[in-house]
Amino acid sequence: MRVLITGGTGFLGRALAGRLQEAGYEVIVLSRRPEQARLPPGVQVARWDGRTATGWAHLADGAFALVNLAGESIGQRWTEATKRRIRESRLNAGHAIVAAVAAARTKPQVLLQASAVGYYGPRGDERLAEDDPPGNDFLARLAVDWEASTQPVEAMGVRRVILRTGVVLERDGGALARLLLPFRLFVGGPLGSGRQGWSWIHRADWVEAVKFLMERPDARGPYNLTAPQPVSNAEFSRVLGRVLGRPSWLPVPAPALRLIFGEGADFLLTGQFVLPRRLLEAGFVFRYPDLESALRAILARDR
Repeated sequence: MRVLITGGTGFLGRALAGRLQEAGYEVIVLSRRPEQARLPPGVQVARWDGRTATGWAHLADGAFALVNLAGESIGQRWTEATKRRIRESRLNAGHAIVAAVAAARTKPQVLLQASAVGYYGPRGDERLAEDDPPGNDFLARLAVDWEASTQPVEAMGVRRVILRTGVVLERDGGALARLLLPFRLFVGGPLGSGRQGWSWIHRADWVEAVKFLMERPDARGPYNLTAPQPVSNAEFSRVLGRVLGRPSWLPVPAPALRLIFGEGADFLLTGQFVLPRRLLEAGFVFRYPDLESALRAILARDR
């Protein structure tokens, strides 16, 4: 069975592509620069422009699943131009997916649409599940529109699953890769006040959750892809320091983060405590439900 992945050359997409390939799927990653794609053995790559279905729509005809992970990274300094690119990259990819599905004579069975826990906006200490309303900041509005970009496929008979992803942990990318160096240099600590929620998930659990939802015929709508035990940023720093055998007392002041990331610092300084209620109700079992076990598995070679 064929699975197409947009954004498949990134931190999450490569891991998912490799796992699905191992499971026996024919995996094709869509990339704007296929000649530069470094993918797991057996994973194929096809060119696309990131905006349309031109040149690859035929691959969606008869495919089992589409996984839409495409979108420019938010981990950069935000300007109005940057925010526009972040938004357009996601909406353009969604519209391309819809066009490909519309052109397919045999529709894919399922579309897995990326989103993020930023959907909920800054919510203090509130514990959030999938039926909670969206926030109203830039990331929340972006997530709402990102999710909506592929909604038309439902009217075409395609099951659609929305992946509201938290902070994904692995040593070769994402937030953890950026945090390791300061901790190893004995200057690690919480970001800003440290009170903000960090809803995290081990990348291995994220990959298995996506596969689980892809293969479950009754799974549809939004799912929070976060571990069942979210923590504050300060607690995250304490656990990371303990696992590494390093102090975790030196906070990164909010003004310093705003100097580096501009408005994008809000992504680091605010957060949510998000629970994977629907995933647990569906019977998914986390391999790493608590932060310390996750970090110890990831950083075993550091000890």
